[in-house]
Amino acid sequence: MSNDSILVLDDVGRRFGGVPAVDGLSISVPPGTITGLIGPNGAGKTTVINLIMGILKLTSGRILFNGRDVSEVEAVDLAHAGMARTFQNIRLVMQGTVLDNVLSGFHIDRPSGFWSNLLGGRAARAERSAHRAEATALLERFGMAHLAEHRAGTLSYGHQRRIEMMRALAMKPKLLLLDEPVAGMNDAEASELGQIFSQVAASGVAILLVEHNMRFVTQICSHLYVVASGRLIAQGPHQSALADPAVIEAYLGS
Repeated sequence: MSNDSILVLDDVGRRFGGVPAVDGLSISVPPGTITGLIGPNGAGKTTVINLIMGILKLTSGRILFNGRDVSEVEAVDLAHAGMARTFQNIRLVMQGTVLDNVLSGFHIDRPSGFWSNLLGGRAARAERSAHRAEATALLERFGMAHLAEHRAGTLSYGHQRRIEMMRALAMKPKLLLLDEPVAGMNDAEASELGQIFSQVAASGVAILLVEHNMRFVTQICSHLYVVASGRLIAQGPHQSALADPAVIEAYLGS
């Protein structure tokens, strides 16, 4: 495993009722790259994301983030430390506007303090203005500035996916975990988002991508880890990882 990786999973395991959902998994995610975590349905991919984010606790092994053992750290503290994620099932404030949903991501970055925000102090006003400008820039980047005041719940599935991604980026993460971000999108929509994700990675962010769209994965991932039944069965550049006989059998059967 790479010593310069932002995220390292070291022999990680998680059991449910004695049954291993993740079994001795070791992966690393360097900064400035998009790393893919793929596998057939039920392989344990989302469980891995939940372990990384502290939503589930490990049965064995450890997780390192920026060189620090965060195996027992709570999800909210990991978010403050620089982790952000999207979800398989979209989680937005559907009655809120697109802009308000994106602005909610900046709650991690509020140095002015609770009372200043509550009382509308000068620092809080300047902070809100800066966050609004950054949120507007994100909307423009994702091609949604014209929808800023629309309610999130009235928009298409693809647009809602973009809102969730913008909210995650508003947290200014060092590590971004993407759980099936282009599910339900056509190739053109997926390609547009792929370009944005590549730009985000190029800025120094480490991205771990869980995705079933193999065309999308091979276009943007520099390294793949393939899991089946919670165990690592192959890794490497997509050309070699996807050609591995164990991977072909896991996806297609023997």
